[in-house]
Amino acid sequence: MSLNRYRLKHLAAKNHGGALRAVELLQRPDKLITLILLGNNFINILITQLATYLGYRLYGDAGIAIAAGFLTLVLLLFAEVTPKTLAAANPEKIAFPAAYVYKPLSKLLFPLVVIIDWLAKLILKIFLLSGQSSGNDALNSAELRVAVNETSGLIPDSHRDMLLSILDLEKVSVDDIMVPRSEIIGIDLEDDWHDTLQLITNLSYTRIPIFSGNIDNLVGTAMLRRILPLLLKDQFDADSLVDLTREGYFIPEGTPLTTQLINFRKNKRRIAFVVDEYGDIQGLVTIEDILEEIVGEFTTDPTALHQDFFQDADGSFLIDGSTHIRDINRNLDIELPTKGPRTLNGLILEHMEFIPEAGTSMKISGYPIEIMQVKNNMVKTARIAPSPVGDPTIQLFDGNKDG
Repeated sequence: MSLNRYRLKHLAAKNHGGALRAVELLQRPDKLITLILLGNNFINILITQLATYLGYRLYGDAGIAIAAGFLTLVLLLFAEVTPKTLAAANPEKIAFPAAYVYKPLSKLLFPLVVIIDWLAKLILKIFLLSGQSSGNDALNSAELRVAVNETSGLIPDSHRDMLLSILDLEKVSVDDIMVPRSEIIGIDLEDDWHDTLQLITNLSYTRIPIFSGNIDNLVGTAMLRRILPLLLKDQFDADSLVDLTREGYFIPEGTPLTTQLINFRKNKRRIAFVVDEYGDIQGLVTIEDILEEIVGEFTTDPTALHQDFFQDADGSFLIDGSTHIRDINRNLDIELPTKGPRTLNGLILEHMEFIPEAGTSMKISGYPIEIMQVKNNMVKTARIAPSPVGDPTIQLFDGNKDG
């Protein structure tokens, strides 16, 4: 009963003799328990009878009491506590050889086991109890997370982190990882053609959003590898760009990453535009963004030419206000709240409920935050100390004021 069911199934799949017999026995645990207890109790009662008989023959009535006391100690030590503790600590070393004994015994004593098992179930039925085991070894995501965490030392930490990240995908939506609308870089067909050529020349993306006037008037996406041959042949113009453009792929807000990963594969797409309930584009998400949630960052983001995280000499970090809170938590190994606003700017504004001035400081979830720069009604840069201080409640004070 102490065997690891998953390792047992693994060994059985490799045709391990003891494991195969153990799996077969554990398919009916009620009958296995009946068989074990039948033999256990038969031997214990037999030994008790023999000890009582010998005690009476040797010492008369006093021998019965001596035999009872002595036998209780012996049985507990050598037939119950010690062997069962040893078996629980080394289940495979005990169970697999025992399975070779229990298997033929189960066939030999089958009629007796069936009768005892039937009587036991009848008694349980009288007391309105069920003697059936659920037999469900399946794990939900929370239980699987615990199981993965307990594999420390058995699999590499990087592999364990990826497994945990896969389990986390169902908790994360496309809204949490998308490139915000304001940061989408694409080609505006109404722009000067010379500026468009300059943009294409310097752009590092392989798929380029094409729109007319603003991002809501999306034409689609064009692949850079199809544009470059036309540029080399000097045959590239606005009409040819539209001809190369593939219709945009739109997805609703709140789509879980697990669902979107499947949808990317099913629709054979790599880039999607996130729209709200009114059909307005709110952001852009790619399949690479989802994969990075599993394996960590593995691509160079052309938009990240500026450093989002700059560590100061005192150990604090200067962070761009548009940085996602999940990225901050992951890079700084801290726990800012992720329910609600998705960016550092949004988190600060939500808690303060007004647009702060530079120099204002606060404490969110125990982490001191100082606003360094405010621009266009948003926090442009903030300083975060990566170590929580004091009570994790939110505290505010103006760094420009005395006291």
